[in-house]
Amino acid sequence: MLNNHKYLISFFCWLVVITTLSLMSFSNDASFSMIKIPYSDKMVHFFFYFTGSVLGCLVGREQTSGKMKRSKAILITVAGLIIYGTLIEVIQSNFTTYRSGEAMDIAANSLGAMVGALFIKTLFSKKSHLKWKN
Repeated sequence: MLNNHKYLISFFCWLVVITTLSLMSFSNDASFSMIKIPYSDKMVHFFFYFTGSVLGCLVGREQTSGKMKRSKAILITVAGLIIYGTLIEVIQSNFTTYRSGEAMDIAANSLGAMVGALFIKTLFSKKSHLKWKN
């Protein structure tokens, strides 16, 4: 039974990871303050939402046995993740004292979701051996 829902479970676990890490305080953690990579925060946002987008699209395929069109799965996933990422930033800004919501984080989230969708589109393209069933 769980095998029929592996992407669904993975997707929701990934959202829990994103939510938890987005709302945690890292200010007292010395290991994070020693790492100084320019824009590393934005790269992490991009990676989180890229991965979420790939998993979300695969959920659409898995849960409908491939009957949902790829374009519809992509649209629902990307729109949902952009809304979700924006809400997380609003929560950080308005309901925490140790995190701040940033427009550039929303942009990195959105870009990651869109590139993840492009990856899915390419992965299941006509040139690939993988096929979206409809």
